[in-house]
Amino acid sequence: MQNPLLVSFETPHQLPPFEIIKSEHYEPAIKSAIESAKSEIEKITRNEEKPTFENTITALEVSGELLSRITPILFNLNSAETSSELQEVAQKVSPLLTTFDSDIKQNKALFDRIDSIFQQRNDLELNEEQLRLLDKTHKSFIRSGAGLDRKQQRRFQEIAVELSRLQLTFGEHVLAASNAYELLLKDANQVRGLPDDYLERAQSLARNKGYENGWLITLQAPSYIPFMEYADNRELRKELFMAFSSKAFKGDENDNTELVRKIVSLRQELSELLGYQSYAEYVLDERMASKPQNVLSFLDNLLNQAKGPADREVEELKHYMHNLGATHELEKWDWAYYSEKLRKQKYNLDDELIKPYLKLENVIQGVFETAERLYDLTFEANPKLPVYHEEVKAYEVYEQGKLKSILYADFFPREGKRPGAWMTSFRDQHRAVGENIVPVISIVCNFTPSLSDKPSLLKFEEVTTLFHEFGHALHGMLSDVTYPSLSGTSVCWDFVELPSQVFENWCYERECLDLFAKHFETGEDIPQQYIDRIKASSTYHEAYATVRQLSFGILDMAYHQLSSDHLGKLEDIEAFEKKAMAKTELLPSVKGVNMSVQFSHIFAGGYAAGYYSYKWAEVLDADAFELFKEKGVFDKATALLFKDHILSQGDTKNPLDLYRQFRGKEPDSRALLKRAGLAD
Repeated sequence: MQNPLLVSFETPHQLPPFEIIKSEHYEPAIKSAIESAKSEIEKITRNEEKPTFENTITALEVSGELLSRITPILFNLNSAETSSELQEVAQKVSPLLTTFDSDIKQNKALFDRIDSIFQQRNDLELNEEQLRLLDKTHKSFIRSGAGLDRKQQRRFQEIAVELSRLQLTFGEHVLAASNAYELLLKDANQVRGLPDDYLERAQSLARNKGYENGWLITLQAPSYIPFMEYADNRELRKELFMAFSSKAFKGDENDNTELVRKIVSLRQELSELLGYQSYAEYVLDERMASKPQNVLSFLDNLLNQAKGPADREVEELKHYMHNLGATHELEKWDWAYYSEKLRKQKYNLDDELIKPYLKLENVIQGVFETAERLYDLTFEANPKLPVYHEEVKAYEVYEQGKLKSILYADFFPREGKRPGAWMTSFRDQHRAVGENIVPVISIVCNFTPSLSDKPSLLKFEEVTTLFHEFGHALHGMLSDVTYPSLSGTSVCWDFVELPSQVFENWCYERECLDLFAKHFETGEDIPQQYIDRIKASSTYHEAYATVRQLSFGILDMAYHQLSSDHLGKLEDIEAFEKKAMAKTELLPSVKGVNMSVQFSHIFAGGYAAGYYSYKWAEVLDADAFELFKEKGVFDKATALLFKDHILSQGDTKNPLDLYRQFRGKEPDSRALLKRAGLAD
């Protein structure tokens, strides 16, 4: 049988034929695709005609199409539906892909052609998107070592290959450490305080794992978070907290301590090869923030605004806890428990009151209707489209009757699926080859699964998570650009969160909630008083949450500003982390836990020296949504502005210019402080 990855996909919309793709198909297919791509590159470099935008830049942009079709399938499944076989394949092919990329970027003949066009760019009558692509292509070659001598280039390539391997391993360790922990409880006194539907699911999980009775608790978010919020048993909360917070920090085969040291060290060496003082400086040269000092000033400014209010929130919770009769100190495993109790008292609101109105299927439909009202999109489920797991649903997305995108939705936790929530793509929109290529977008979450007699009912924060990831999906689905490398979410990391975070705002608006917030049994609309309480509680402990988020950004920058002379500070990762985050500490530190070794965003994802971007984008999203509030949350003219200047543009223009074109002014940070309740 011919390798299904190397032939045309005879499926609707040329979607991956998941059912017939096996783990053993990937490695030979990728090796073959690399050879094809090399031939395409060689054709460009051997072209005896004078270098032009079309015969060099466009030709490079559309080269490697087969490889671009295969690799997203492998790596998306390695995140959402992995296996030991798939992980082994990813480990084998990642160095091949990294080497191939380095070979392209360090190809002197190719770079000479690109540089020749770049030097003449002002005389070539290129449009704005072409100029953007030329500039980014030229800069990507420089940043990948095109200007280095051969010895330096070889070392650059060695570092890049090793980093790709280490980052994959880091993520595998976190997943394995998460899956390795189980807490089976058999005494009813151990589960006091936990909601009935949670206990039903914990019993179902225990049975599915082969236990005859009891409640099974895991480190997956739908299991871990409610336990920390509702379980009366303090010792068990501590046990679960310690298990969660010490993942990949136990000195076993899944320990990531040495990987953190290696990854940071190699990133610093790579930066210095290119003439940067730090990896943060290297990364931020391609970000809106532009320089480490701008990020540090941004984080410090927000911390100064939030730290005082956060300290007061902690003192208030301590007072509340002691009034309830507690004699112990407020520890990190107490925060969610007492915070949830105080929230319920202050706002007469808890998740169990709201969840009956947030049935997953209704929320999904509400997300779709919100997108329809704003952007004239319709979503049609098609069970005939191939999917990679039976729980995944596939939709055809239409814009005014014309196919705009394919959307995969994957919502429930599985052992082969990493924690968290994310958006990704199997194919990006572009029209570089003439026809418009329709994107294939996927959103992946880990929500509480349904039971046979009870549907999946979401917490409100899970609703905001779904809207967040769908905002990313809109960025991918509504892309309308010529070149694939500028498509959809291929933008600066401190700009990419704007579409996702701004979309969360609709969750708090009555006009949006009316679309989906209906009682799963009676069909009754969510009462106005509940909406009022949700809004009133939206800034509850926001200062604490802000400081926590800032602490991660500060830790990220601490790692990626280390010069070679200071890498010795990483000898003790626990001490390094504690010192870096000291000014953000609000509760007593805990021995034996570590954030760094499970910080997949920066050590296995794309957020190294970029975690600050969540808060950076919050400034943009708060300021952007003020215009929607002013004009109307479903105002079509405002939505069209956002679509035309943000969602459809990808990376075709400077992101700050795009924002100004949408908003008509510079972003104002006061909008964020006001929304967070930190300013009037």
